[in-house]
Amino acid sequence: MTTNWNYPDPALQDELRKIANAIVAPGKGILAADESVSTMGKRLQDIGMQNSDDARRKYRQLLFTTCPTLGDYISGVILFHETLYQKAEDGTPFPELLKQRGIIPGMKVDTGVVPLFGSNDECTTQGLDDLGKRCAQYKKDGIHFAKWRCVLKIGKHTPSIQSLIENANVLARYASVCQANRIVPIVEPEILPDGDHDLVTCQKVTETVLAYTYKALWDHNVYLEGTLLKPNMVTAGAQSSCKAAPPDVARATVEAFQRRVPPAVPGVTFLSGGQSEEEATINLNAMNLHPGKKPWALTFSYGRALQASVLRAWGGKDENVKAAQDELLKRAKANSEAAVGKYVAGSVQGKAGEAGLFIKDHAY
Repeated sequence: MTTNWNYPDPALQDELRKIANAIVAPGKGILAADESVSTMGKRLQDIGMQNSDDARRKYRQLLFTTCPTLGDYISGVILFHETLYQKAEDGTPFPELLKQRGIIPGMKVDTGVVPLFGSNDECTTQGLDDLGKRCAQYKKDGIHFAKWRCVLKIGKHTPSIQSLIENANVLARYASVCQANRIVPIVEPEILPDGDHDLVTCQKVTETVLAYTYKALWDHNVYLEGTLLKPNMVTAGAQSSCKAAPPDVARATVEAFQRRVPPAVPGVTFLSGGQSEEEATINLNAMNLHPGKKPWALTFSYGRALQASVLRAWGGKDENVKAAQDELLKRAKANSEAAVGKYVAGSVQGKAGEAGLFIKDHAY
C-alpha cells in the first residue's frame, strides 16, 4: 500500500529539526566555503598565489579565525573534505574553531557533476555509491549538515524531462541517506543563470524544477522538517538585455516558492548565482520585504558573494589578514540584515561589492 511506510524515529526527527532550525535562525545564514581544490586554485590564481595545500589551508584559516562575532551572522559553514581535517597554526582543528564561534560545520558530499548521457548537453551529479559510509564518518567527525548540488540549464529544449527526473531523484536519494545518518540535507537544484531568457521563463522553470524535486523527496519519504532548500533566485538570464529590478526578482521568486515549496520546510538558503556581493544582498533583502505568506525563513548560503572582497583584501599577504577578516565580517552582517529585511542598499562598501561574479557554465 502507498501508506505502508514509517516516519523517522521521534528522536531522529527532533535532532534533524533542531539542526535545520538553528541554521536558519533569524538573521543568520551560511558561508559556503566548499570550493574544490581546482576551484580554489582559480580563486588563488586571481590574487597571484599558487594552489598549494598550505595556501588553501591559510585562506580557510583566515575565514575561520575571524572574530567570534562572526557567529552572530553565520550559523553554518559548508566545508570541502580536505578542510575538515586541516588545522590552524596553533593546532586547533577547523571544525573546533567554528564550534567556538557557535557555527555548525557542514560538508559538501557530492563528488561533482557529470554528463547525462542521451540528454541535451545536461548533467547529473555523482557520489551516491559510498555516501552512507561517508556520512556516518562525517557525523562522527562533527558534521551536522550536508550539501549536494545538482545543475539544470535553461535553453530552447532544456531542462528536459530526463534531466528533471534524474536530478530530482538523485537529490532525494542523497537526502534520505543523510537523514539516516543524522545529518540535515541541504537540497540544491541550481538552475544556472546562463542564457538570455527573461524573468518569466526563469520563474516557470524554477517552479517546474521545484515540483519535480519535492515530488521525489516525497517518494523517498524524506522528512521535510529536517531539510533545507538551496535554490537559485528567479532572475533574468546573465546574457539577457532585460535585467529585473530587486522588487521584481523578489516577487517572482517568492511566488515560485509559494506555489512549490511545502511549508514544512524550515528555510530557504539562497545561492548567489554569480551576482555581485551587493546585488545578492539587495535581492535577499527585497524578498524578505515582499508581502505575502512566507512560511519558511529566507536567508543566504553564499560563497563568492561573501568571499570576493575577502580575497581581494587579503591578496595572499599575512599583513592583510585582519583587513580581509573585516571584509568578511561586514558582508556577513549586511546579509544578516537582509535576511530580516533591514539592509540599506549601498550602506556597505567592499573591495568587490559591485563586481560581477558570474562564471559561465559554473561547475565546482
